[in-house]
Amino acid sequence: MEPCQGPRDSTRPPRFSVPARACDCHSHILGPVDRYPYVSTRSFTPPDALPDAYLTMLGALGIERMVVVQPSVYGSDNSRTADAVAELGIARARGVAMVGEGIDLAELRRLDDSGIRAARFITTAGGGPSLDNLPGVARKVAEVGWHIEMYVPPEVWPELLPIIETLPVPVVFDHMGGLKADVDQNDPTLRGILRLLGTGRHWVKLCGYRNSAGHPYGDVAALARRFIAEAPDRCVWGTDWPHTAIKGYMPDDGELLDLLADWAPEPEVRRKILVDNPAALYRFD
Repeated sequence: MEPCQGPRDSTRPPRFSVPARACDCHSHILGPVDRYPYVSTRSFTPPDALPDAYLTMLGALGIERMVVVQPSVYGSDNSRTADAVAELGIARARGVAMVGEGIDLAELRRLDDSGIRAARFITTAGGGPSLDNLPGVARKVAEVGWHIEMYVPPEVWPELLPIIETLPVPVVFDHMGGLKADVDQNDPTLRGILRLLGTGRHWVKLCGYRNSAGHPYGDVAALARRFIAEAPDRCVWGTDWPHTAIKGYMPDDGELLDLLADWAPEPEVRRKILVDNPAALYRFD
């Protein structure tokens, strides 16, 4: 439960023109902790990261839409994430919850009405549901048209990829599948993820600084370009603000957005990643 540093106080603008209705597909809203207490099984303790600070950061980037992802520190209590979507405005915000296989259809529909569009599985930090729940959760969320977002260690994928093929819902590979930036381009897990993306059912988030050996994250380019080259219609992008559990250099989200311009220099491809693909995945108008 080590305390985390907070995000930067200021964000520099990106060096390219961001298209209208661009979306940050991975962020977290946290606190105030006296109103939204953290679970005791958490792996870290973050400071507050509130909607106003998040909107200030997005304003510097020129990003209009956003997806709030349930952080592990809240477990399956989705009240902070659902409230954040309401505070940010359902016209421009969506959410990703964490639910167990015991959730009932009425609660799923309530969450869907509040702007939630997916269920999350994370095993890289304490607080989330067990992967044993995956098939049961997939069956439940299929009834409301959700997908599943997964952040797990790379060594788990060989066992999970065959299961994902059987699920009745799409899966999003968070943080580029958690693969290391220097992963071999013929790595079986990378090829397995790319094959699933090639089916046109699944997605990947180009949120890759955690995959890197360190700032300025240039080593991630080969992996990101591979995903974009093979599945440009199945890629979305996210900041991962407020960058919880990061030691040392705190990312500048303007720098992170500029990485996307390096990975996808063609404006029409960036538009897919920032606008069209998120609109389809999260059901924006």
